Amino acid sequence: MAELLPLFLNVTGRQVVLVGGGRVAAGKLQQLVAAGARVRVIAPEIHLAITARRYADVELIRREFVASDLDDVWLVVAAATPEVNREVAAVAESRRVFVNAVDDPANASAFLSGVVRRDGVTIAISTNGDAPGLTSLVREGVDALLPQDLGAWMQTAREARVEWRRLEVPMEERKPRLLQAINELYGSPAVPWLSGPEDSWP
Repeated sequence: MAELLPLFLNVTGRQVVLVGGGRVAAGKLQQLVAAGARVRVIAPEIHLAITARRYADVELIRREFVASDLDDVWLVVAAATPEVNREVAAVAESRRVFVNAVDDPANASAFLSGVVRRDGVTIAISTNGDAPGLTSLVREGVDALLPQDLGAWMQTAREARVEWRRLEVPMEERKPRLLQAINELYGSPAVPWLSGPEDSWP
């Protein structure tokens, strides 16, 4: 598989189609709703795990997928049978819409990742759809390595960025300054595993 371009998408208020109505689709729906998307769920049968919850921006359509379902959408998630996923992927490709095909990398052009979210920091891990179990293990490992006071790091970085922009500090000087500011939170070089930059850093 070709190398993937890691992206964080802003789907807040944007239309996303979820094809499939089973338990797997229910899990993907929760992710999409948490990200603020307007979701249209399309499936002949929709599981109780979806219908039992009340979502403000979720529309349930009980029927088979048709090509026009991808009119004016930003993203489609295919969580149906392999045959339906292939159909969804073909329509999406013709319309230049990215498709996440759950556990079906051959029919996917976008891959949802294992995600660590803490104190304003988001870290995403992907194995290109080939090893979701490993993605989960790496996610748990990364989460365990993050400092418990990551929120203080984030606040320091936010405040420093405002000041650097006001003072027009060059990009290449910002990372070492942030490292110094974080170490000052502890009164000594407490994060020696962070090094200065070898490259520019926004």
